[in-house]
Amino acid sequence: METIQPKPVFNNGSHKSKVARTFQRVINLRTATKIASSNGIGNGSHGGSDAKRRAGLDALVAMVFAGVTSIKAAYAELQMAQHPYNSDAIQAADQAVVEQLKALSELKHKFLKQELDVSPQVITLMLAEIQEQQSLMRTYEITIKKLESDVGKKVADIALHQKKLKDCTFLNKSMEKKLNESGVLSMFDNIKLTTLNPSDFAQVLHFTMKSVRSFVRLMMKEMETSKWDLDAAAKSIEPGTVLAKQSHCCFVFESFVSKTMLDGFFSHDLGLSKEQYFKEFKTMKSVVPKPFLVQNPDSCFAKFAIAKYLKLVHPRMECSFFGNLNQRKLVSNGGFPDTAFFTAFAEMGRRFWLLLCLGFSISEQVSVFQVKKGCRFSDVYMENVSEESLFCDENISDENVDFRVCFTVVPGFKVGKTVIQSQVYLSPVITPVSQNV
Repeated sequence: METIQPKPVFNNGSHKSKVARTFQRVINLRTATKIASSNGIGNGSHGGSDAKRRAGLDALVAMVFAGVTSIKAAYAELQMAQHPYNSDAIQAADQAVVEQLKALSELKHKFLKQELDVSPQVITLMLAEIQEQQSLMRTYEITIKKLESDVGKKVADIALHQKKLKDCTFLNKSMEKKLNESGVLSMFDNIKLTTLNPSDFAQVLHFTMKSVRSFVRLMMKEMETSKWDLDAAAKSIEPGTVLAKQSHCCFVFESFVSKTMLDGFFSHDLGLSKEQYFKEFKTMKSVVPKPFLVQNPDSCFAKFAIAKYLKLVHPRMECSFFGNLNQRKLVSNGGFPDTAFFTAFAEMGRRFWLLLCLGFSISEQVSVFQVKKGCRFSDVYMENVSEESLFCDENISDENVDFRVCFTVVPGFKVGKTVIQSQVYLSPVITPVSQNV
């Protein structure tokens, strides 16, 4: 359907000038008629006939223009009545269009059959001009109403986006505050290298996983804002996985983040001594990561953070969240974005860096282990992240249910002979009970 394009809004002066030109044309027509009569051209003479014919054609053209303008005005009303939908207004506008088309069709037939009566021409011309001006005014009024309606919608959209921005800003500041408040490992202020043990490593791991959950919540919030299908996103990470509850998607995203951050974890050996790694741990445990990165862009932690960000945050994800790849380009060039998303990532990255430094500081060998999908559950090496993932059913007895690992949420660690359990998501495998015949 053709869209009515708004014409420049005319002022009262331009409207008056159009009316003035209409009356001027009428006066000129009257003057020409009088002159023709006084020169003996009228009353059946050839010159009088030409003047009358020309005046009739002027009136005819004015009537055609008036009809077309009326159709345009009725068509504009028809469009306006569709948004919002108004059946009565649509029917009335449609009827007006049909009537104007019929009037033009009748005018055409009368003209071709030379049955058109436009006498007196002066009055016909004036009425046609007035009808055209009235139709133009109707068109302008409809256009103005449409523009006012569009402005109203835009204002409502702006208000909605402002509210969303305010909520997101509040959430980001709240999360940033929590991250900064919980970012210092004060319990390790008096720790010594000679007293490090697996329990210390387990505490830092627990501290690290808290930041993973905070980052995942922020990431899922961005996904929801960007209209992601969380269930489909989770299945793309762990295909074939059946979750007990939809909210358990968070475990899949935590698994993805943990695996990415721990991938090749202990291959990041910088060739430092245990004393140097421990010194790095003591230094980094109390810093705020974002300012530190800006001030120390060439530090080992900065290189670690850049590499992990580019691996963890896919370009499509970043473009979906922020509408562009500006953050990725900045990080690739050694910069650090001043956003809540990167701030949360930097805090999480700092804690993984602390875990790495502590792992190289301990005298005992530290290694990471991953539980394969489908393995039987073992409470020695594994911890179930959610009791609800057991799919408890009163009709199913424990005797014929074998719980298997669906996916690993957090890999496990071995510190010397000590095992720090991996966190896994379980699903049941039901074995049919044999019946004696």
